[in-house]
Amino acid sequence: MKKILAISIILLCTISLFAQKGKGKKKDDDKVKVTEVPVPVFGKVDKAELEMKLCEFDEKAEALVLLDDGELSYIPGFGMELRRTVRIKILSDKGLDWANVHLPFRSEGNAQEITGLEAQTHNLDNNGNIVVSKVEKKLIYDKKINKKSSEKVFTFPEVKVGSVIEYKFKHKGIGLIDWYFQRSIPVKYSRFVTDFPMEIEVSVIPHCSGSYTSSSEDKDVRTVKKYSMSNVPAFRDEPFIVNEDFYRDRLETRVIAFTINGRRESRIANWVQVIKYLMEEEDFGVQVKKNIPRTADLDEKLKTVTAPYQRMKTIYEYVQDNMQWNEYKGIWALDGVKAAWKDKKGTLGEINLILVNLLKDAGLNAHPLLVSSHQNGIVNTANAGTYEYPGFNQFDKVMAFVEIGKKVYVLDATEKDIPVHLYPPDILATEGLLIEKIETFEWGWRSLWSDELAAKTTIQVIAEIDSTGTMKGDATITSMDYARLEKLPTVKKGKDKYTEKYITGLNEGMTVEEVLFENLESDSLPLIQKIKFTQPLNSAGEYTYFSSNLLSGLEKNPFVADSRLSDVFFGYNQSYLMFGNFLLPEGYELETPPKNIKMIMADTSITISRIAQVAGEQLMTKVLIEFKKPIYPVSQYAELNEFYKVLFELLNEQFVIRKKK
Repeated sequence: MKKILAISIILLCTISLFAQKGKGKKKDDDKVKVTEVPVPVFGKVDKAELEMKLCEFDEKAEALVLLDDGELSYIPGFGMELRRTVRIKILSDKGLDWANVHLPFRSEGNAQEITGLEAQTHNLDNNGNIVVSKVEKKLIYDKKINKKSSEKVFTFPEVKVGSVIEYKFKHKGIGLIDWYFQRSIPVKYSRFVTDFPMEIEVSVIPHCSGSYTSSSEDKDVRTVKKYSMSNVPAFRDEPFIVNEDFYRDRLETRVIAFTINGRRESRIANWVQVIKYLMEEEDFGVQVKKNIPRTADLDEKLKTVTAPYQRMKTIYEYVQDNMQWNEYKGIWALDGVKAAWKDKKGTLGEINLILVNLLKDAGLNAHPLLVSSHQNGIVNTANAGTYEYPGFNQFDKVMAFVEIGKKVYVLDATEKDIPVHLYPPDILATEGLLIEKIETFEWGWRSLWSDELAAKTTIQVIAEIDSTGTMKGDATITSMDYARLEKLPTVKKGKDKYTEKYITGLNEGMTVEEVLFENLESDSLPLIQKIKFTQPLNSAGEYTYFSSNLLSGLEKNPFVADSRLSDVFFGYNQSYLMFGNFLLPEGYELETPPKNIKMIMADTSITISRIAQVAGEQLMTKVLIEFKKPIYPVSQYAELNEFYKVLFELLNEQFVIRKKK
């Protein structure tokens, strides 16, 4: 179904992909106004750029964006067009990957196109002359991503360390975009220009931790705004980050009003208006009211099930097993829930609105819940204000929200491995918008978090050390709830993939004789992994060393960087219980008796305790680690970083054995 009305509502419900919290945001009053930097001309590369060996403000950079220039214009009768020029300096072998370019665009119905593409490589020859190698038109091609999207793909020729590559293009039909000053490599200069008729009022919202320049000028009947940043540091991968885009320096663009026949009409709505629209929308609210016939086998399953939880579980698992997702995300039931139910295949929106419909029909308190996955971005829950714009396009999924007594369940039937009692991991610790008729007062924001949601792991190791300094043993790992979910995709790829990722990849030198899995098909039981292993130990003279921290997944400290730009996002609470039973070689003893230790982080959110004792030639250890907090703000990173150093020193402490004297 064509969504002509929905497209107009996108303008009405102008949105912000991210909440206004966490990273600092400069307002227009804080902008820095300086003389505008001249933009380099395409094709004219300075010899100094080719002779450059490293980035002055980021010496670790494998490449440097010399220029990223974009101009977004509205052309009456044709729509919006982005003109973009990019120039990149290659500084190391790793930076050669930037010579492979992919430019995505929406190809369905020829909605967008990329034209006027020119690309070339600049090098210095042996005589110090600049040599230009152009990308041939025949080597630029369109690659289909899915039925809605494609990408323009090409590779620069003659690229090597020291090269400067550049390309420019026009992206037609693109619509409003958010401009990112910051990338995974440093940026020397980035500029973004908007050029719109005065009748279209565009708000540009900076989210920048560094200084940026800004100017606005009225030219005839158009308004031109310019924003730029210089010497922008790279935003490199950081472990346990919820959404990288949220922390990068950027601009958000929003249409906030039109002037028609001299009258200004706002295009900003509040959340009540958004919910009212969705409740009446043919591809959303109307679909929840459809009468979906239950199949004979579902009726048979429900016939003897009276308890609400079991009825919910039965319906959820039935939809999981019988509906196939067509990989199309979003909140809409584009072809309708009845058609999807008949075909046993549909969009994410169709499948989960079917689930809501069936749950309601079974007498359960169920509602559609709009959510934004971690990958999509953090939702701004505020009503319209200076920097907040409500709108349904913030969400990329709809799920079923079910209340049974005081217990809440959030269900996504497109996820085949997630049991009914766990929230989908990709929406944990976010806010969801429950959709219901306004007069019921059941609508509104719901926090998608519970202290009961946790990853629980138990490791039991029984091992024997021989006189040659080799440890052989058996380990049993029990992974519950989110710990089970985390490992399940790799387990299903086979024992080799599991061994590589969770055993040999984390335990240097370890070899595996056998791996067995239990409870693979039962999502209500923990995943059990049984491992037979051999581990060579380190020796120095008469001493042999080993750690009791084996196969826990906590072998390496992820927080080694002294500083961090983003909050630490674990997503759920965690607990690790590790038992070790180590038999020493006959005639050997520990160099020093083991100590019992307990540590607690200052805010009590992390605790670790170790109990160790020796009986003859047998060492027994018990380690318990509990994480009682899913998120650590970047302001607390220094404290977390210091605690982790001590934590991993304790975890990886070496027990030293030697022959008895």
